[in-house]
Amino acid sequence: MTDASFAWRGGGCHCGAVRFEVALPDQVEAQACNCSICAKTGFLHVIVPESRFRLVQGAQRLTTYTFNTHAARHLFCADCGVKSFYRPRSNPDGWSVNARCLDDALDLNLAVAPFDGRNWELHADTLAHLSKETS
Repeated sequence: MTDASFAWRGGGCHCGAVRFEVALPDQVEAQACNCSICAKTGFLHVIVPESRFRLVQGAQRLTTYTFNTHAARHLFCADCGVKSFYRPRSNPDGWSVNARCLDDALDLNLAVAPFDGRNWELHADTLAHLSKETS
């Protein structure tokens, strides 16, 4: 893929204090994870490389939550409590953006696949490629 095949899209938390942009292709692969935190929050993962994510507003409003191995950095807006994106354990060199927090998610060609996060250790390697740069 070339840079021309990606378009920058905006998104953010509920109150608007935290805003981000993510470069996505026309067709987007997302994962619906069944782990304890994703199932309870309804997070729909779109994992991207570091270069395709930028925080544009609200860094000072983010608060971090970790659990279990403390490898994933779950970032929440301190005002409204929404997690729009975070640094995933499966892809520490990239970002996982919640597709539901994108401004115009309805016009995405979004392919959602289930991910068995309850058995994370058995399946995490299937996600590792998502934060790698493509050429």
